[in-house]
Amino acid sequence: MIKDYRPYYIKCAWYRLLKLYVRHKLAPQLTSIGRHSFIVKPWHIEIFGGPVRIGNHITLLGCSDKKTRLTVWSDQDNINGIRIGDHVLIAPGVRISAASSISIADSCMLASHVYITDSDWHGIYDRSLPPEVASPVTLEENVWVGDSAIVCKGVTIGKNSIVGAGSVVTSDIPANVIAAGNPAKIVKQLDPDKPMITRKDRFADADKMTRDLEFAEKKGLQGNTIFGWARSLVFPEKNQ
Repeated sequence: MIKDYRPYYIKCAWYRLLKLYVRHKLAPQLTSIGRHSFIVKPWHIEIFGGPVRIGNHITLLGCSDKKTRLTVWSDQDNINGIRIGDHVLIAPGVRISAASSISIADSCMLASHVYITDSDWHGIYDRSLPPEVASPVTLEENVWVGDSAIVCKGVTIGKNSIVGAGSVVTSDIPANVIAAGNPAKIVKQLDPDKPMITRKDRFADADKMTRDLEFAEKKGLQGNTIFGWARSLVFPEKNQ
């Protein structure tokens, strides 16, 4: 890991800048966003249309070569749009495209390049127009969707289930299974007797997490100076 030469107060100022960007640039595009959001590189997160609702403790990651996109394309009123629960992790490159309703419950995890859609976006026989009906997509609590998987219209994925990387989900997946392939099929049953620890279980105490993070960063950045940071930018050391 590349050493961070920033003084602690500089890193705190950077965090404040991120929060300012989220508050003034990202949040106004959302119908709502909950408390304790952790949003990395928000300028690489694109939001279009609405409604888009995000719960508490979201971890939302952007990246310059992997734009994260939450979009609602509809001319109808009173649609659900995109609803994201608490403690959800959305990795760089995720695309969620709703024409009517996509619901992602608490503690779900979406790996890089996951694509979720509730519509075909073009008619089968009249491709000049979108289809008349979209089919809602639901991810129940604690679902984990692997890298580059696609979740198609009308699909419900049951609680705790896992979708393997690169899979294409075209029909419902029950709770407590692992599904993989194109189209995705059940390849393993999860053991219902083993305790399941979710992101909500692990990260529910936001105040403690904040204190622990502050302590770790203060310790890790201890002794860093403005001069040392500037020197590392101008004259970076190999394997620094």
